[in-house]
Amino acid sequence: MPDELYADISKAAEIRRVPKSEVVRERLQGKFKTAGSATVSLWDRMEDLVISSNSLAKDLSINKNHLTGYGENSSD
Repeated sequence: MPDELYADISKAAEIRRVPKSEVVRERLQGKFKTAGSATVSLWDRMEDLVISSNSLAKDLSINKNHLTGYGENSSD
């Protein structure tokens, strides 16, 4: 495998936090669209950068555990 292709697959896997094999599998199945393709939307190009709402806390502002020490002087 050319070094450039390996680096591209590694970077895509790291950004999406999936195994390299999944990226390769998607590309082999034709699910991957290249940036030069006319059918690639902005969302397709940025989808890997969006944080999944499942990975975020519901509401940190009402969870008392997250507010522990808030506003206290750090030198104490």
